[in-house]
Amino acid sequence: MLDLGRLRALHAVAVHGSVGAAATALGYTPSAVSQQIAKLERETRTTLLERSGRGIRLTDDAHQLAATARQLLALVEEAEVRLEERRGRPAGRLTIACFASAARGLMPRVLAELARLHPDLDARLSEVDPHLSVDLVARGVIDLAVAHDWDIAPLPAPPGVEQVVIGDDRCDILVHRDHPLAARESVRREELAAERWISQPPGTVCHDWLTRTLRATGYEPLIVHQAEENHTQVALVAAGLGIALVPRLGRGALPPEVVPVRLDPVPTRRLHAMWRTGAARRPAIRETVRTLQELWPSIASAG
Repeated sequence: MLDLGRLRALHAVAVHGSVGAAATALGYTPSAVSQQIAKLERETRTTLLERSGRGIRLTDDAHQLAATARQLLALVEEAEVRLEERRGRPAGRLTIACFASAARGLMPRVLAELARLHPDLDARLSEVDPHLSVDLVARGVIDLAVAHDWDIAPLPAPPGVEQVVIGDDRCDILVHRDHPLAARESVRREELAAERWISQPPGTVCHDWLTRTLRATGYEPLIVHQAEENHTQVALVAAGLGIALVPRLGRGALPPEVVPVRLDPVPTRRLHAMWRTGAARRPAIRETVRTLQELWPSIASAG
């Protein structure tokens, strides 16, 4: 009899590409995942992982078994959904993937409220880039994703995934207090051609929005510093090393050296909750989405 937990570990390695990444997604240590795979190899008398350079790769037999594991996990999910429906209340484990600033500025209040109202619900959060989190939902690795997109870079839901809008997050230009723009109430995009920018790295949603938008005004943005964390970008602005476009969600209080200036028109990013169609009946999904939408206005206002 194949153990479902070990199959889940193999499926996670197949999805994430490494034991370490699978362990992070599952909430285990890499050693625990390796032990699960080793036990599965002994049970099946099959080699599942092979060394490939500094990493590992799945054997052909492992890919076959991982595909079967995905089907079994989908059946388990369906059974869990039906049981939770019959209980009529949120219960069991709910895995949530969320981008960094929402994990900091939105999810603590949401998770605390869910824990207060629904003690039988075990909600677990992972910080994941929006593009990756949606794919994880579609593959059945994560139950719910909180993702975002921009007006010129929409993030469509793939087949089999449903989504709903949580709300809009406004963004500001951040400049040093001695910068010529610091005294302005607002500034237009065309006026920023000569600025030195601090941005997230290429491949992120925020970086793509910045480059596409400024190129549309006829110039290539000069990005001199790249930092994934908004707080790092704020610190670089405070040091007078450039300007940055930073969303309000999760930004926190600005240091005295940094001044926010409204960009006209105001850039906004839209937050979405996404989940698999097959899990839409889960009370845990419905209640989490309701809580996200209910708390968003006060969180956005505070931001």
